Amino acid sequence: MRVNATGMGLKAFNFEVMQSIQELCTVPRKRMPRLGTKIMRPRQNRKPASEALVKLSGALSGVGFFSGIISVLMLTGSIYMLQVYDRVLASRSVPTLIGLSLIVLVAFIIQGVLDAVRARMLARIGAEFDSSLSPKVFELMRLLPLRGARSEQSMQGVRDLDSVRSFLGGMGPTAFFDMPFMPIFFIACFLLHPWVGVLALVGGVIIFGLTLWTERHTKDGTQVLTRLGSQRMTLAEASRRNAEVLQAMGMGDTFKKRWAESNTGFVNKNLEISDSVNGIGSAAKVFRMAFQSAVLGLGAYLVIQQQMTPGAMIAASILTSRALAPIETAVAHWRGFVGARQSFHRLNELLAVGEIEARQKTELPKPHIDFNVEDLAVPIPGRNLPLVAGANLRLKAGESLLIMGQSGSGKSTLIRALAGVWPAMRGSVRIDGAALDQWDPQQLGQYIGYMPQDVELFEGTIAENISRFLPDVPDTEIIAAAKAAGAHELIVKFPDGYGTRIGEAGMTLSSGQRQRVGLARALFRDPFLLLLDEPNSNLDVDGENALVVALSAAKERGAVIVVISHKTALLPIADYVGRVHDGKLQIISREEYRQNMLKAAQATQQPGQNGQSSATPSMQQKPSYYPGARHAAPNHAAPNQAAQNQAAQNQAQSGPKQGAMQQFSMTRAAATGPSPLIEMKKEGEE
Repeated sequence: MRVNATGMGLKAFNFEVMQSIQELCTVPRKRMPRLGTKIMRPRQNRKPASEALVKLSGALSGVGFFSGIISVLMLTGSIYMLQVYDRVLASRSVPTLIGLSLIVLVAFIIQGVLDAVRARMLARIGAEFDSSLSPKVFELMRLLPLRGARSEQSMQGVRDLDSVRSFLGGMGPTAFFDMPFMPIFFIACFLLHPWVGVLALVGGVIIFGLTLWTERHTKDGTQVLTRLGSQRMTLAEASRRNAEVLQAMGMGDTFKKRWAESNTGFVNKNLEISDSVNGIGSAAKVFRMAFQSAVLGLGAYLVIQQQMTPGAMIAASILTSRALAPIETAVAHWRGFVGARQSFHRLNELLAVGEIEARQKTELPKPHIDFNVEDLAVPIPGRNLPLVAGANLRLKAGESLLIMGQSGSGKSTLIRALAGVWPAMRGSVRIDGAALDQWDPQQLGQYIGYMPQDVELFEGTIAENISRFLPDVPDTEIIAAAKAAGAHELIVKFPDGYGTRIGEAGMTLSSGQRQRVGLARALFRDPFLLLLDEPNSNLDVDGENALVVALSAAKERGAVIVVISHKTALLPIADYVGRVHDGKLQIISREEYRQNMLKAAQATQQPGQNGQSSATPSMQQKPSYYPGARHAAPNHAAPNQAAQNQAAQNQAQSGPKQGAMQQFSMTRAAATGPSPLIEMKKEGEE
């Protein structure tokens, strides 16, 4: 999620695609369901993988040309055998034998060179196919988790691309290039004798039948094997990623049993397919050997009947063996062919569904005015019901919004949509009047500082993570971002400073340290829009102080800030306070929120009727002011002045320390109800 928000990728596509994605990851050629109206639909019969292969048609034609020459040169052995038996032995001519041997040697050398060139061409065709589709597959791998795809579904495209590349670069395709030239050998068999040609055709039909039998017994099993393999790898990755939890909570044996079940199913299915393919392959090999003996026996009979020479008999045996070799090779590589074919179909349909229309985006000026949200409805990816509906927001440069509320209410969903990470069902998010999809993603990423709730860092150095892995970034900009986040002193204490390698997902750092580095990355190059989800959840007091200072400095330079927090420590930097309740974003000014805190504090000290405390006032269901409404903007100086007057009054009555405690208690009372600090203060006064 962070990667997309920081501009390292493309525009997200509609969440309804996920229904198709989930089907494609298991069934290769299933009919595509109709997509939503908001997605940029793929063109009819769009097959990106086929188009990539068509672009390689020139190289494939070259492989076919070399295959034809090699097939003709494969006749060399049979012709040499025929000439030796019928001419050299009969004439006892040594010069003829030497001349024929030299010609055959040259032919074999040419055949070997062409065969090596063909193998190298196939390997490069596979690599070129991979290079042409790899960027698109990577984009899908990166975007599918944002659309609700499971881990195995997200990685399926990568596995499919590897499967097709491996097959194209191996010996499997050579059998299919050699098959069109099989008639040459059958014709040669008929020229030797019609009965030899008929026997060769019968053998070819039987071998081809074995090929169809192999196809029937492996097609469905290969699909199931692919699905089981994906599930197996997902379980392994989840266990590796959560190794601490499994060890600390004694869940290792439980997951070991789950792994054993998953692995057993995969291995058993693999054995089933292997037994089928190997059995048919062995049958084909035995049949070919028996068939060669049959041809030799038929040739001997024809020699006895003086209808064929001994040399023709030997040549016929060699020709029939060579005629059926491509089919035998195809059977031996049939499992790889079936897997590659299914992967190819999945790539075609997966890339067609997820294809994003490439439009030339106009480079917009650097934002500096406002941030607007209009009637925004956001669902959880893969679902049609919105978790947040009808959100409206307008923040000018230098203004900030603190969103509080219960867990699971939709706060993180909202901020993901504001960052463009999750697609919206309706509504728009605009920066300086331009919707997010009007911005070039790379350009927009420079102006957004996004910090998700679970901060994920990448393998590399601290400096690389702060600089978003951009090349040739001056050290001064990296240090400036770290200082803005208050992380410079923390970083320089490491042995290698900014060059410290933090391991996968920042595993060498504590949770608080990861948040500090993540904040520095969000503040890199002073973005206009800061979207922070629980940035202080793992921070200590010094970290929270540094966060407040960083956000205050960002406001002073004109940044727009939307921050989610369950703590009130960030309240001093907020111009507005909001919450997500029943899918609605409710926003009031900080002055109204301060008044609610005062009422809440008073309610804890004044018992209501029946000896019970009055209900704690909370944010109004219909706030008197929210950014974006047709109301006059409040005077921000008034709340600040009122807050200063209140603080001064508290200090005059009870001293600085006690006044600060009372103010903190009122803040807690508004957020969570009656505060123990209030009760302690009340007892002290009595």
